[in-house]
Amino acid sequence: MSSYHIEGTTGTWEIVVGLEVHAQVISHAKLFSGASAEYGGEPNTHVSLIDAGFPGMLPVINAECVAQAVRTGLGLNAEIHLMSRFDRKNYFYADLPQGYQISQFAHPIVGEGKVEIELVDGSVRHIGVTRLHLEQDAGKSIHDQDPTRSFIDLNRAGVALMEIVSEPDIRSPEEAGAYLRKLRQILRYLGTCDGNMEEGSMRADVNVSVRKAGEEYRTRCEIKNVNSIRYVMQSIEIEAQRQVEIWEAGGTVDQETRLFDHVRGETRSLRSKEDAHDYRYFPDPDLLPLLIEQDWVDSLKAALPELPEAKRERLEKTYGVSRYESGVLVAEQAIADFYETVAQGSDARLAVNWMLGDFFGALNRTGASIETSPVKADGLRELLALITDSTINGKIAKEVLEDMFETGESASAIVERKGLRQVTDTGAIEAEIRGILQTHADKLSEYKSGKDKLFGFFVGQTMKAMKGKANPAMVNELLVKLLAE
Repeated sequence: MSSYHIEGTTGTWEIVVGLEVHAQVISHAKLFSGASAEYGGEPNTHVSLIDAGFPGMLPVINAECVAQAVRTGLGLNAEIHLMSRFDRKNYFYADLPQGYQISQFAHPIVGEGKVEIELVDGSVRHIGVTRLHLEQDAGKSIHDQDPTRSFIDLNRAGVALMEIVSEPDIRSPEEAGAYLRKLRQILRYLGTCDGNMEEGSMRADVNVSVRKAGEEYRTRCEIKNVNSIRYVMQSIEIEAQRQVEIWEAGGTVDQETRLFDHVRGETRSLRSKEDAHDYRYFPDPDLLPLLIEQDWVDSLKAALPELPEAKRERLEKTYGVSRYESGVLVAEQAIADFYETVAQGSDARLAVNWMLGDFFGALNRTGASIETSPVKADGLRELLALITDSTINGKIAKEVLEDMFETGESASAIVERKGLRQVTDTGAIEAEIRGILQTHADKLSEYKSGKDKLFGFFVGQTMKAMKGKANPAMVNELLVKLLAE
């Protein structure tokens, strides 16, 4: 467990954090209308009469959004409720034309679950999930298009959200970051949310409090709509420090909603508990309780993809990769799939070394991702096959990989075009070595008098003379023989 504490003038303080994550459901249509749920588009072009709050419009639930919520619950090892209910959450705001949000309050579709996180020190913790419920997103208010007016874009209004509420089990900014990364990873593997925090399809409300060891929970504050993992971690640290200073000065922390300003590095009050809305929840009269069958839940479970932890264990067992390596490989499903394509039919150890080394280095250097890489998995596998069958050596392979990224050509084509085939002719290598030993007779004498380190000098001279194309193993073998003469 990570040990994160704040040392104050009155002693040591522990932080207590719970996260409410809003994850936009991947679906073609919105939760209760047939309008497109696609991100972007011209303002107010993905809007139905239901989303716009026209009177007399009746919501019709999107079955795929329900399935996505159930898949997510299964991926979180959570209880699936066969009966859930939609309620109206009443509040008035310009981007909520209905005057209420359809949400699940008393009876969510998903109950208690857990998320396993691994910290930098290798320790593992389980963060409890309290619930997951479905709800509509609101529209978007735009304040920077006109000096005197605000505009409303309802494209996002009615898009399905999953609100995933954690237990207050998080005890450090590092744990909060690890939880969000793991949650986003699971959602992406399941295909239920793309986890794109920059586009707002995943955002977090952060609940923070502090306490002395052994105390009951103290008053918490909620930081609304934090849209990056880094900002979540920063906001926790800053808000916890603020609360410690208040308590130690003899004050009292008020329960309130706050905003995080990453530019100023501070949280600011948005509204106090006394000013908070009374949402007046009541069952939505236009929607019957949602009833699902256990057989349907079982069929969704049977069709789930392999999730990160299971994939990690299988990669370690099947390909002999280390715990650290498996963690890197399963970070994104596309990376794991790429590795398996490379490793199948080739040297799995060579594959992981090249992927996590030169290949990832080339991706970073060119700004490409695993999806946009000009070198595909089959292409890297072909390159490694040329190393394995001694067509080229490792040094030449690095040059070939760079060329592959620049030109998009295959490894074989580059090797032939540039004449990079490795020299495996023992006669040619031996002749080159004899010439070098003759040229550097003084070094040869020093070597024979006990300067063993000069062996590397002769290897280097041979490789240089043969423009790096000599088979290194043959060079070493022949040098041992010739130096012993």
